[in-house]
Amino acid sequence: MKLRRILYAIVTVIVASSLFISALAEWQDSGTQEDWRYTGFVQRIPVASVCCILGAVGVIYLGWYQLRLTRAVTSIATLLQDDKSGDTHDGKRFFPPPKLTKIDELYQALRKHFAGCTSRITEYEKKIRDLQVKFQLSQRRGENTEAIIYSIRDAVIVIDESDRLLMANEAAGRLFNFDYNSSKLKPVSELIGPEQDEFAHFLSHNRQSMGQATRKEIEFSKDKTSEIFDCIVSCLYDQDRQVCGAVAVLHDITREKQVQQMKNDFVSHVSHELKTPLASITAFTEMLADGEANDEKTRKEFYSVIQSQAQRLNRLIEDILNCSRIESGLIKINKETASLTMLIEEQLQMIKGYAEEKEVKVIGQKPIIYDQVDVDKDMIQEVIVNLLSNAVKYTPSGGSVKIETEVDENAALVRVSVTDTGVGIPEDDIEHVFDKFYRVSANKKQAEGTGLGLNLVKQIIEKVHDGRVFVMSKVGVGSTFGFELPLATGQAVRTV
Repeated sequence: MKLRRILYAIVTVIVASSLFISALAEWQDSGTQEDWRYTGFVQRIPVASVCCILGAVGVIYLGWYQLRLTRAVTSIATLLQDDKSGDTHDGKRFFPPPKLTKIDELYQALRKHFAGCTSRITEYEKKIRDLQVKFQLSQRRGENTEAIIYSIRDAVIVIDESDRLLMANEAAGRLFNFDYNSSKLKPVSELIGPEQDEFAHFLSHNRQSMGQATRKEIEFSKDKTSEIFDCIVSCLYDQDRQVCGAVAVLHDITREKQVQQMKNDFVSHVSHELKTPLASITAFTEMLADGEANDEKTRKEFYSVIQSQAQRLNRLIEDILNCSRIESGLIKINKETASLTMLIEEQLQMIKGYAEEKEVKVIGQKPIIYDQVDVDKDMIQEVIVNLLSNAVKYTPSGGSVKIETEVDENAALVRVSVTDTGVGIPEDDIEHVFDKFYRVSANKKQAEGTGLGLNLVKQIIEKVHDGRVFVMSKVGVGSTFGFELPLATGQAVRTV
């Protein structure tokens, strides 16, 4: 590299000298002294000579500048090569560091600047990667949150700080009758309609109050029916703990309220039913203790009343326990083959005394050749007694109650029906008469009861004996209650 610079300097000097010599020669031959005598000084200077001299100066300057530039580039290359190689000898480099020039200083400044930029770029790249991971996690959490909300059976509604819908699940769409996928950022008050303004006001009020979660029972009217929902509203907060919306969860408690009301009614009825026989037993016992029964006949009447009321109390308790046992599957079942006609005949004899007191005629049936069934006798007898006593209870004086049995060999079942000429059941109540604790409100004054008898009949026939219960009724004409049981065909074959 040094030899090249020397050769370049020699060539530059030779070219500049040639141009300078040519200029002098041209100037000398440009005129005589005679001519110079009659012309001006400027006019006597040859233009070509001047140009050659200027060209020589320019070549010298360019050569000098090229040498400086070459030296600077060489210095930068040397520094770069030394940085890459890192070769040292006794703690020093093989070559001493060159003297810094302005270009070298610029190089060092640029190098430091680029090193800082590289460090910052590396740091920014790391931050970008971290942000990408956080964004992916946030996006995944959002998707999981939406999936959870959409899968909840309760209605869920999320609004922003302007009471606009942000998110809702399918249950909320069904409840308020809107398409939750195409209703985002629409005002909630417009989506749920003016009929449900109580809920909209409750939701907006809790968002504005910025308080803790609030709970309220709200009733919604839908299709001429009412549904009760347990509504919980909680505020949503951003990173600065500022309220940015609210979320409402609505849980349908209509059935729970109905069951609660039924239980309350049941407790009320059972309390009354328990108090009535207990009051009779207490009263007649006190009269016996006070000696008001002076003769044997009076004492026997008192004893009879106490016994009948105790039996009534026992039946009520047994009904409650049997319903609970059947529902829990803990009741003991002892099935055997029996004739329904014989079971019915036994219960008819027990019910006739009660029917005669009310002046109600009870009509039995003729024996059937084959009506064998595999049943628990005690349970089926309880079913027959319940159906007959209910028929007599709701039939006014002068009416009649008829029980009959029909065998359907094609279907391999036997059907028992109890028909009365009583008050009848309204059409809206027919589908509920077998429900637990249910009593027809129109007939409550006709007779006392707990609403357990028919429910017990249904559970014994359908859950224990795989049969079916049915009812037909017309107000003012009467009712027909009955049940179907499969014939004991298999048992009959084994017996033969």
